[in-house]
Amino acid sequence: MNVLQVLGTSAGGVIRHVRAVAVALSAQGDDVRVAGPASSRDLLDETLPLAPVEIGPRPGSGDLAAVRALRATMAGADVVHAHGLRAGAFAVIAARSRRPRPRVVVTLHNLPVGGRAVRTVSAVLERVVARGADVVLGVSGDLVARAARLGARGAERALVPAPALRPVSEGDVAAARASLEVPGPLVLTVARLAPQKGLDTLLDAAAHLARDVPDVTWCVAGDGPLRGELEAEAARRNLPVRMLGARSDVPALLRAADVVVSTAVWEGQPIAVQEALGAGSALVVTDAGGTREVTGDDGAVVVRVGDAAALARETAALLADDGRRAGQGEKAAMRALELPTSDDVVAQLRRVYR
Repeated sequence: MNVLQVLGTSAGGVIRHVRAVAVALSAQGDDVRVAGPASSRDLLDETLPLAPVEIGPRPGSGDLAAVRALRATMAGADVVHAHGLRAGAFAVIAARSRRPRPRVVVTLHNLPVGGRAVRTVSAVLERVVARGADVVLGVSGDLVARAARLGARGAERALVPAPALRPVSEGDVAAARASLEVPGPLVLTVARLAPQKGLDTLLDAAAHLARDVPDVTWCVAGDGPLRGELEAEAARRNLPVRMLGARSDVPALLRAADVVVSTAVWEGQPIAVQEALGAGSALVVTDAGGTREVTGDDGAVVVRVGDAAALARETAALLADDGRRAGQGEKAAMRALELPTSDDVVAQLRRVYR
């Protein structure tokens, strides 16, 4: 098949998913191209052709030009697979006047959030996507349900596996832990420093945890727009929270941590949680979006979104009980074996594309 993958202005996780999908489909013999902002180039595989189509993060004067450019780029495509709400709506609109019309598949990666104006525009785009796409894929069950309520002809859960963790030795793990110079237990969060990750809850949970485990250190691996604000607030409250920034040794950090925690307020199929499962980490997570769909019933300790006290309580309980912590890590590793693979994704997409 001739497949056009379409991106809007996206966080790195969506681009990496598109890259993985495109490379996997190409390996199966499909002719795969990508259309999206020129800024995506650095995060895409160098073998993938990129047609520059500037689909911005919000409505703007260049939207009509973007739709026209996308319509031209669709020439010869059997399938157009767009990722994200705006890219999906643009793809639906651009495909309407193509003859023959390509099949349009849209993957929704995030729940629409923002102020009233943003939500109003998003509601319109959701209807355009639901009623105009041949199939809508959602990275979590709530997104699938929303699309179905809005009239989607086909709606199902997308498969979004984490990339395979590179192997790490015991020496790598020891070096990662030593580099942090922590005096006692190590709690780790791997997240982009953005609002959906619930980082205000993380700070509150760290305050609770420090009362029960005085020598704990809570490290956060990742970067993002909230970093400066979070560092300042942690310092102001004298919390045992350390922002590590982007790290290249996350697989080793996951194994070096005593407990891994996700405080998100919304997730699709969180890659960091999948990676922690694969590392056999003892996990405490919030019941956000599709997180429980990833962890299953036993892969992690699950608490309510925003419940900082419960996050701290469950984390402290794991830190205090070596046997329970090891057992939770074993359950995580077992759950990781049940997660979808790249082959599963290709099988799903080829079925949906046809």
